Amino acid sequence: MRRRTLLLAAAPLALPRGALAAMNFPADFGAHPAQAIEWWYLTGLLGDRDGAAPRYGYQLTFFRVPGPAADDHPSALAARQLMLGHVALSDLSARRQRHTQRLSRALPGAVQAALGDCDVRMRDWWLRREGDGYRAHFNGPGFSMELELASPDAPLLQGDAGISRKGPSPEQFSNYYSRPQLLTQAALMLDGRRHSLTGRAWLDHEWSDRYLGEAQGWDWLGVNLHDGRALTLFQLRRKDGQRDWAGGSLRTPGQPDRSFSPDEVHMAPTRHWTSPATDARWPVAWQLLTPAGEMHIEAFFDAQEVDARRSSGLVYWEGAARLSDRQNRPLGTGYLELTGYIGKPPMA
Repeated sequence: MRRRTLLLAAAPLALPRGALAAMNFPADFGAHPAQAIEWWYLTGLLGDRDGAAPRYGYQLTFFRVPGPAADDHPSALAARQLMLGHVALSDLSARRQRHTQRLSRALPGAVQAALGDCDVRMRDWWLRREGDGYRAHFNGPGFSMELELASPDAPLLQGDAGISRKGPSPEQFSNYYSRPQLLTQAALMLDGRRHSLTGRAWLDHEWSDRYLGEAQGWDWLGVNLHDGRALTLFQLRRKDGQRDWAGGSLRTPGQPDRSFSPDEVHMAPTRHWTSPATDARWPVAWQLLTPAGEMHIEAFFDAQEVDARRSSGLVYWEGAARLSDRQNRPLGTGYLELTGYIGKPPMA
């Protein structure tokens, strides 16, 4: 089990043996069990109506990794694949995050990532594609959520037609697409009270098969802008805290999607928060400079650290954040993800 924990701890830096020349949908909405790591990452903000100030943020994540059992094991219950799940709900007004986690072998019909289309589940946590959209259900401490997600646009193929470079060598890449600006209807049951909410969501799906040697952590953000654009940024950091690679993209309605090269991406932390639980020093506010312009992103509140050591072996920061321009005017909302800050030097 410890071997699998360490595998997932490095997973978002994983790389495939062979890339796809192009994405093949709907098959690539589904699972790729021959790959060493795969994840479906759904995040979003919810308010009383679309465009209103958000009240809640949420995360629903499924990871799939090969299990210790051989593919040809005769038992139907053999652990050929392992599934991990992370769920979090951020109450923005109460400045409180609730989260939980799951770890299980794949079990047909109950715990699985299906082939051919998006249908991922861990018992009563599930995400599946229906028509041109998605539906999801999950629960956690004191809450449950049901989502209907409409996808008005085609998948955003990150990098070069879905091949997202993760380093300077040709073999350093992952297969990666996003579904930004998902129009969302939500039913949230929170501490016995029902809330009907709307908002926007972001879904990432990525799979790969090898690991980067130098990178020890990463910073990532996906933001749905109020004007309909969608901004992705990421950077990978070495053990000394310095940047190893960077990238991102901008989707603008009516224009071709734009990918960013590493020298076009500049991310500089402007404020840190130290977790009283782990002593990790998380950069929760950033100055951003990209072809999309000069911007600033900051957490809605600081305490959105996720302790997932019982499933993935990771402690990471994943939280709702707001994007603004140089004059501090609001541009959009989304999620910020930070890893590798437990016992690691911060970015300068």
